Amino acid sequence: MIDLRTFTHIDVLQPQLASFIATISQGYLPVEGQASLYIEIAPGIAINRLTDVALKHTDVRPGMQVVERAFGVLELHSHDHGAVHDAGRVILERLELKITDRMKPRIESSEVITGVDQYQAMLINRMRHGQMLLKGESLFILETHPAGYALLAANEAEKAAGIHLLEARGFGAFGRLYLGGPEAEIHEAVRAVHACLEAIDGRPQEK
Repeated sequence: MIDLRTFTHIDVLQPQLASFIATISQGYLPVEGQASLYIEIAPGIAINRLTDVALKHTDVRPGMQVVERAFGVLELHSHDHGAVHDAGRVILERLELKITDRMKPRIESSEVITGVDQYQAMLINRMRHGQMLLKGESLFILETHPAGYALLAANEAEKAAGIHLLEARGFGAFGRLYLGGPEAEIHEAVRAVHACLEAIDGRPQEK
C-alpha cells in the first residue's frame, strides 16, 4: 500500500531552483527552463520501482532520488513538458491512484524576520546550499507538510519576486524553505507561496 504524499509538476524551473537542485543532487542535473515532476511516497523503498517505470516508458531524466526507510523522493525533468506529464501519468497508473490522492499541503509555520543581524546571517549562511543572506536583509522561513512542496514553493517565490533562495529541504518529515532579500520582495514572495500551496487540491490532512 503506497501513500502518495507529494505529487507536483513544476512547469518552468527558475534559475535559482534549478541551480539549487543541481547543487544537492547526484543524478542527471536539471537546468533552467525545464519542466520537473516531484514525487514523495511512503514507504521509501518503493520509489525504486517508480523510477524504473518512468524511465522505461518516457523520455525524462532523474535529477534526484532519495530512499529513506519512511519516505522516498523522486525528481524527474525534461525540456519536453509533455514527457514530464507522461511520466506522472504512468507513475499514477502503476500506483493505481489519481492526482487527488496526494496529500494537500499544510503550512506548519511561516515567518518573516526583517533587518537580520549579521551574526544570525552568518548562522544561516553556514547551513545553506544556495545564495548568501546579508545583514539587514529580510528572512522568510517556511515549514510544510509533506516535505516535497517546499520545492514548488521555492519556484513560485522566485517567479514572483526578486528574492535569494538560501535553502530548500524537500524530503523528510517536514519541508523547509529559507529565502532572503529586501523586505518588500520577501513579502511578495510570501503571498505567492501561500496562494500556490493553498490552491493545490488533494486529500486533507488531520491537524
